[in-house]
Amino acid sequence: MTATAFEYGPDHAFAEGDYLLSPPNPADRLDTAIAPRDRRRLELQAALTAAGVPPRPEDREAIDSLSALSAGINTTIQRWLHHTL
Repeated sequence: MTATAFEYGPDHAFAEGDYLLSPPNPADRLDTAIAPRDRRRLELQAALTAAGVPPRPEDREAIDSLSALSAGINTTIQRWLHHTL
C-alpha cells in the first residue's frame, strides 16, 4: 500500500524520486492561438465522444472534412450530437 498526500502532506516525498507536481502556472503557458479549423475539429471530436461515438482512426478523413466547413455548420452538427445525450 502506498501513502497518499493526505497522510503525509503535500511536501513529503513518497519514495526515491517520487513527489507531487505543483499545479501549472497560467503565466507559463504558451501564447499561441489554435486555428479555427483545428478548434472545430477538437470540438467535433469531443462532441462525438460525449454522445457515445468515440472517433476511430478511420474517421479522421470525415472529421477533417467536416471541420473545414463553416463555424455555423459545425455548431449545428454539435447541437445535433448534444441532443443525442
